[in-house]
Parts: sequence; C-alpha cells; structure tokens
Amino acid sequence: MELLSGADMIARFLKDEGIEYIYGYPGGAALHIYDALFRQEDVKHILVRHEQAATHAADGYARAAGKPGVVMVTSGPGATNAVTGIATAYMDSVPMVVLCGQVMSHLIGDDAFQETDIIGVTRPIVKHSFSVRHPSEIPEVLKKAFYLASSGRPGPVVVDIPKDMTTPTERYEYVYPTKVKMRSYSPVSRGHTGQIKKAVELMLKARRPVFYTGGGVILGGASEGLTDLVQRLGFPITTTLMGIGAYPQSDKQCLGWLGMHGSYESNMAMHHADLVIAIGARFDDRVTNNTSKFCPTAKIVHVDIDPSSVAKTVRPDVPIVGPAKSVINEMISLLQGKEIANPNELVEWWKTIDGWRHEREGKLYEPSAPGEALKPQEVVEAVCRATNGEAFVTTDVGQHQMFAAQYYKFDKPNRFITSGGLGTMGFGFPAAMGIKKSFPDDNVVCFTGEGSFQMMMQELSTCKQYGIGVKIINLNNGSLGMVRQWQDLNYKSRHAHSYMESLPDFNMLIGAYGFTSIRVTTREELEEAMQRTFADKHEMVFLDVAVDPHEHVYPMQVPLGSMRDMLLSKTERT
Repeated sequence: MELLSGADMIARFLKDEGIEYIYGYPGGAALHIYDALFRQEDVKHILVRHEQAATHAADGYARAAGKPGVVMVTSGPGATNAVTGIATAYMDSVPMVVLCGQVMSHLIGDDAFQETDIIGVTRPIVKHSFSVRHPSEIPEVLKKAFYLASSGRPGPVVVDIPKDMTTPTERYEYVYPTKVKMRSYSPVSRGHTGQIKKAVELMLKARRPVFYTGGGVILGGASEGLTDLVQRLGFPITTTLMGIGAYPQSDKQCLGWLGMHGSYESNMAMHHADLVIAIGARFDDRVTNNTSKFCPTAKIVHVDIDPSSVAKTVRPDVPIVGPAKSVINEMISLLQGKEIANPNELVEWWKTIDGWRHEREGKLYEPSAPGEALKPQEVVEAVCRATNGEAFVTTDVGQHQMFAAQYYKFDKPNRFITSGGLGTMGFGFPAAMGIKKSFPDDNVVCFTGEGSFQMMMQELSTCKQYGIGVKIINLNNGSLGMVRQWQDLNYKSRHAHSYMESLPDFNMLIGAYGFTSIRVTTREELEEAMQRTFADKHEMVFLDVAVDPHEHVYPMQVPLGSMRDMLLSKTERT
C-alpha cells in the first residue's frame, strides 16, 4: 500500500494518466501541488505569464492531439483569469481539465483572501465541475474529470481543490483508478440503426445532395470514414470553420467551408440542395444566417453526439444521436452494393456547382501591384506554399482568421486551430505554444493581427524560457480590421475606436526577448522573408507584414438573408 499526500496524489495521477505537459501559474492555494510537481520529473509544468494563456495553450494541444489539455491555477484571480479560456474550450467542445487551487475548506464562504466561488463562476461554461471534499477521493475525482472531459461531446471540467486537501503531512492510500463508473452519465456509443437506414435511403434518392460537416467529425476521429463515405457517393462536401481539414480541401469534391465568410460555391450549393447531410455540426448562426430562409428546398439529416444540439435551431427530417465515427461506418456498410437512384441528376448538380466555381475563378481578390502594400490573402498563400500546406496553423480572431481559413489549404484534420464559437482574441499565440511543445518537429504558424497579438504578447517570455519556436505571422493593418470592415459597411465608415494609433515597434519588442523579427512592406520582399522565416523549424520568428488597411473579407453573407445572399466585393453582391 502506497501512502501519498493529496498534492502528491495529483502529481502521481497526472503521470499515470499519461500527461506530459501542464500549463499554469502558481499561487498560495496551489503551492502544495506545485511543490509536489517540483519533486517529480515525469510531468513537466510550463510557466505561462498569464492564466488565460495557460488555458489557450492546453486548448491548442488538445485540438491538435485529440487528448485533454491540463491547466493548473491558484484560487481567486488565478482562477478567474482562466475563465475566458475555459469558455473558449466549452464553445468549441475541447477536452480540458482545469485544476484550481482554493482557500482552505473551513474558510470557504468567508470572503477569505483570494477566495472566489470558481465552480459558481464557471457553471455555465463547463461540462462539469468537482470540489474535492477529502484527500482520499482525489484519484477518483480526477479520473472522472478526465473521462468526462474526453467522452461524449468533449468539454472543459473544473476541479476545485481546497488547500487543506493537499497538506503534505496528511497521507492516504493511493491507487490509480483504471475504470470509472458514473451512474448518471452514459454517452451514446452508436446511432439508431433505423434512423441511419432512413438517412441512407434519402442519400440514395437525392438529386442535389451536399454534406455539411463540422468539428464533431474531427473531435470524433471520423475524418477517414467521412472521406471514404463522401468519395463512395460522389457527393459535394462543405465544412464549417471548425470542420476544416475533416475532408481534404485539395479534393475536387470539397467546396471549401460555408457560412458568413464561406466560399461562394459552398453557400450556393447549400441553398439549392435538396438534401443536406449534417454530421458533427450544430447549425450555428454564422452558418445558417436567417434560419427561416435556410436551405428552403432541402430535407435535412442531422448526426450529432449531443442530443441537445439536434433540432435546437433547425428541425431535421432524420435526427440521429450518436458518435460521428460509428454512424458514418454504419452508413458505409448499409451502402455496400447499392447504387444512387439518380446518377444523371447528380451529374447535372455537379455541372451547376462547377459553374458557380467558374463564376468566381480569378475574382477572389485583386493582387497587389509592385510597390504597393501587400494583400493579406497573398501572405497567407505564401505561407501555405512555404510550408507545403502541412503546418499546424493557429489564428487569433478577426480578418486575418478568415483569410487564413480561406487561403491556407488543409488536407488533414487537427491542423487548423482557431476559436470558432467564442471568437477569442489572444487565442492564437498561446495555442501555438501548446502545440509546438508537443509537436516540436512540425511547423506551427500563428496568424495574428496587431490587435489580437497585444492581448497575449507577454507569452514571448514563456517562449524564451522554454525554447518554443513558433512562427508568428502578423498581418498588420494598423486597425481592428473586422470591426473596421463592419463600420465601413454599416456605419458609413465612422471608425469608432477601431484604429490603433500607438502601436509598438514590433522589431524592437521582439528583439528585446532575443527573437528574430522580420518586417515586410512590399511583394518583392515576401518570398525572401518566407525562406528566412521557415529556414529552421525550431526558431521563433515574428514576421510583421504591412498589409492593405482597406481590404475586406469576401464573400460575406448579407445579415438576415439566406445562404445565397452574399456580398462578393465592395461593389458586387449576389
């Protein structure tokens, strides 16, 4: 029998659970745990400079690796600083376990120094939360936390740990739990066969079908099966922002991604479809636009592991509650030996789609002339070429996020890492750090803007301490670009507080941390800068690119319209 303190149980459990890195920031209520981490070598702690960065780093790792990220913070402000990152993970269904120090249990409720009811604060933005009541229950509580975070529809789990639960002198029996039982929690493991048969029947009869797939396909490890299913049927496929890479974007059946800034052909195909097969997507408002005008002629199949997401905003004709992977595999087996009923209609559907593609060919943006400021689209395409489309790409939030999603082409899942649901500025840089620590031999690129980067730029210090060599591509337009775009379109170009009039000299800032900074102002400088930036995968490089401050992101759906109602440029609309 092994006797351990509560703090040592936490450190041992993380090792037994196979956790290599945790991201955090120490403070009084968590110091027993930090001492336990210091006295072992298996679990490595990465000291960030702000707790929000810890959550984003763990989040980025979780999205890239498909395993829960782990965060360690102290009570009070340490825990509340993590709230934005917890909400970010919750909105995008990312598995994460957040260990929060808490004041001693007898002080809870007394407004003690650095006390916050973090369970109460985070209740709307976690999948579940625990408060440790006795040191002996720590292994079981942690096992439940990791199980909940990663099973069913994944999400963040908060574990609140009062300081007296980790007292070094109090020791209890430690046994790593190999199994977990939760009577009130039983996520579905497969879909209803009868409903899947109905879906397959609709798929075989469809004349204008389209797949609409989201982040649930990637989270559920179903990308390979999805690719097989789509190619067997010969149907077009579009993805959400979170589903980018679930199906190879270089394949001719892929129409790109859909929604507010999605491709012209994907939005047009969705609007005119007679069957929409939605898998692992939740009909977010950034996709549907006005739900009363959404896909007016289409029957809808909706596959989702979360029953609360089915029929929440759009009522499907065939609802299927189940994991994407098992449902797709069952669909494939039911299709064996069967042929689609209307092959000629499908040929005509593809002719229509190819016509939409041809309409926009060569009209996506106007390249910069020699000596002019670069277009942000050109920069993203140059990065894609320099990395052969194989990098892990994180983004912050704004125009640069949309340009990265539109012009970097992803053929693999888990490679495009962005804050979709919450839209968190400051996410990209620490998310890239979390990925790079666990995938050191891959290129990890963060597309950011000067607004977003300044929210988490203190993490340059973390990168210096731990030798984290991410590539930061700053599309610098001197403004909050997406805010300015909306002001141009809706407020007669009254740019209320969207221009940043006191930017730092990024070259000096990056140099102060001992890293390489490159400034690019014209197209002639771009290719050489790309070669320098990506010469060494392990070197941190900040590429500051002056881009056209007047460029907008297009297409852009017209608010309250249907999916086919789009602005195509500053002068064109559908």
